[in-house]
Amino acid sequence: MPPATNDILVAWGRVDDPGFSPVYMSLQKMSYSHPIPSGYVGRFAPSPSGDLHFGSLITALGSYLRARACGGRWLVRIEDIDPPREVPGAAGRILRTLEHYGLHWDGEVLYQSQRHDAYRAILARLHQQGLAYYCRCTRQRIHALGGVYDGHCRSLGLGPQQAALRLRQTQPVYRFYDQLRGWLDADAALAGEDFIIHRKDGLFAYNLAVVVDDHDQGVNEIVRGADLIAPTVRQIALYRQLGWQAPAYLHLPLALNDDGNKLSKQNHAQPIPLHDPRPLLLQALAFLGQPHPAALRDLSTEALLAHAVATWRLENVPLNATTPATIPSAPFSNSPT
Repeated sequence: MPPATNDILVAWGRVDDPGFSPVYMSLQKMSYSHPIPSGYVGRFAPSPSGDLHFGSLITALGSYLRARACGGRWLVRIEDIDPPREVPGAAGRILRTLEHYGLHWDGEVLYQSQRHDAYRAILARLHQQGLAYYCRCTRQRIHALGGVYDGHCRSLGLGPQQAALRLRQTQPVYRFYDQLRGWLDADAALAGEDFIIHRKDGLFAYNLAVVVDDHDQGVNEIVRGADLIAPTVRQIALYRQLGWQAPAYLHLPLALNDDGNKLSKQNHAQPIPLHDPRPLLLQALAFLGQPHPAALRDLSTEALLAHAVATWRLENVPLNATTPATIPSAPFSNSPT
């Protein structure tokens, strides 16, 4: 059914994930307070499927400002668990771009490609506890069911050969609290579905890796784009089944291109240039509804960001995805690693 007024269509996970399904979720703003986690730890976790673009900068800047305004730590993680999608040298360019824009992180960068043992340990634990099972259902079969897996393989006792591993949901989550948007409700059928945590092709599923990493890094608030609202209930459900405390969540508005599509690497969004970072930082502040007086152009990048931290107001961040004004263009100086 089409979305109701003031709702938008969001993706259940990343659109390139074999477990992708669309779902409608209410994004109406409500009256609420903004509890701040104690000992704040936030993060920015890009995938190296391309260079950072303006949409990425919005997420990086928003998560950075939220962490620094809360007096907390800001971590960076490279989500490189899907080698076929990775662009050679992109991880290094992402890190250099963040530093060029003054977004300096705390601690060492974590690479998911170095975390396979941690993921395998959690998969083994879930399987041994009867909280995960192997499934050989094809995408075609699930599509024929309307896109929602029906638990067909739950009691078949299949082995790992040519099979994905699914979480046996015992504590499904149907709604969660967003620090910006208030309470959000998920589609009940998809929220309660046994979802894939280890893919048939041997790759670790996004929902598994992100939960394990955020838990192990002590992240207690996740600030990310609104395109990742929908998988949140699945991630919270996994936290619960592992006996872990779930973090708080805050989903920022998306930047759109002139066609109304999300700025993304898949839509060939242009990399942000490595010239003077201040004009683009000011534009990102404007997009996030934050003070951005023209006088900030005369400050250093460090002073501009310090002002942005001091004047950060979460309540000023808009909900809706919009098309930003023309993004400054210049010859890109991004160099390969």
